[in-house]
Amino acid sequence: MESSAILTPSQLPYLFPSKSNRKKAYPSWPCSKPRTSQPTRLHCQKMYVPGFGEASPEAKGAKNLHNFFTYIAVRIVAAQLQSYNTEAYKELMEFMDRHSLNDGDKFCASLMRESSRHKGLALRILEVRSAYCKNDFEWDNLKRVAVKMVDESNTSIMREYVLETSQAESEK
Repeated sequence: MESSAILTPSQLPYLFPSKSNRKKAYPSWPCSKPRTSQPTRLHCQKMYVPGFGEASPEAKGAKNLHNFFTYIAVRIVAAQLQSYNTEAYKELMEFMDRHSLNDGDKFCASLMRESSRHKGLALRILEVRSAYCKNDFEWDNLKRVAVKMVDESNTSIMREYVLETSQAESEK
């Protein structure tokens, strides 16, 4: 294998067309009106994402985070109970075996209706979920980590592709 060069997106014209070609490739872009005799133009600061009719990608992400915060709250409450109230811990673990945590609100509503002791656990989970979301979750760190993961993944995928194609070209 010869030296492996890393290409930037601008060096891959078929995957990443230049900005001048984008207007030609997407003539009916949703964020801009076609030119008329009057120079009125609608500018959009964000990327249009098709296929999210009922909710934006951010709303869907927020729903997933909401369910994740319930999961975190259940883990926190379970760890607390394990150290000072083993009976309540066992009841929570048994309930978790019978009910899915995929829908956090459904899980808490079912837990609340199970019994009066379970109602107390559900209220504690709701309290911890709210406190964790508002005070402890590191939102800035989430963005930093997500952006880093996307950048590293994109670079890795492009590098693998270039290596595969350069090997296929050298074999010919």
